[in-house]
Amino acid sequence: MSCARFVFRCFRSLERLGDRLTGAAGPVFVTLGIILLSTGAICFFEVIQPSMPLRWLLAPICILIVLNLSAHYFYVCTISPGFVDEPPRMPGKGLLWAKKRQTARNRALAGVRWSEDVQLTRASVSQCRRCALMRPERSHHCRICNRCVLKYDHHCPVRINQCVGLYNERHFVLFLVYLSIATLCYAISGWPRAMDALGWNDEPWTYYSPPVAFLLVYILSVVLSLAVTIMVTWHIWGIASGETSVESQDHEHYRKVAKDRGETFINSFDLGKRKNLELFFNIGTDGYPLYTLLLPLKIEPYTDGRHWARRAGFERHPGVREGEELTDDDE
Repeated sequence: MSCARFVFRCFRSLERLGDRLTGAAGPVFVTLGIILLSTGAICFFEVIQPSMPLRWLLAPICILIVLNLSAHYFYVCTISPGFVDEPPRMPGKGLLWAKKRQTARNRALAGVRWSEDVQLTRASVSQCRRCALMRPERSHHCRICNRCVLKYDHHCPVRINQCVGLYNERHFVLFLVYLSIATLCYAISGWPRAMDALGWNDEPWTYYSPPVAFLLVYILSVVLSLAVTIMVTWHIWGIASGETSVESQDHEHYRKVAKDRGETFINSFDLGKRKNLELFFNIGTDGYPLYTLLLPLKIEPYTDGRHWARRAGFERHPGVREGEELTDDDE
């Protein structure tokens, strides 16, 4: 046992060292991401788009995809995920903020009801063992940021150099969606030009973009179109199931614990696939219009992170007793 503990501590030390290194290199990764996104957009509109069929009809759609991709990446990198020790945020104003439906504008979040068919309950509160703060349910302590994050999903040092939480998770998911669409379109429509860049065709390379840069972006697009599509599909499935990335792992543990006691674990946040998606993207009758999924706009989450929509008749998760919740991302 002492040998196993020693090995475990060694791995934990290496993990923490890796966290510090990736955290320190986060700005470098973000800068590299901006360069690659910019290079890809330039290569697409100079090399691929002029040779596409119905190019003038497809041009506005392509521009909209690039705008969404760039804007949501900017939002997810600059909008704080929401920390427990911060006060609830006020609704934003300006051109970049979407407006709620007329029926929902006068309905302020009071922690009682979000709509006629969704009941919001006050989240239970527990004390963090790391920072000793009292934090609401669904919050987790991030070992890299060393702070408790509201509706913690995961820490992403490579792509955005910060946590994904209550206020920026929607932008993170939409960034992945548009990145998946963009790389797939680039990989399919850019195949003939990739052959030209390789010299396999007799067509001369008459573009300002260097063929090496085009090929580099093309290869990355082919790889990312598969990897990101799998990633975003997994994220959306988790959203439709009413759980974050870390909660999907926690719930597996809860199911095993409940099964050993002869009980059944039920995720009380799961209101059904459609309602879960509506709540996450905050669209529908009591939220924002559907076009907010197509335009690069900011919106408020449906909750302040201290109240949560639950299944009717549930105040907590059946099968999990008080004090058994996993509240740190490394648990």
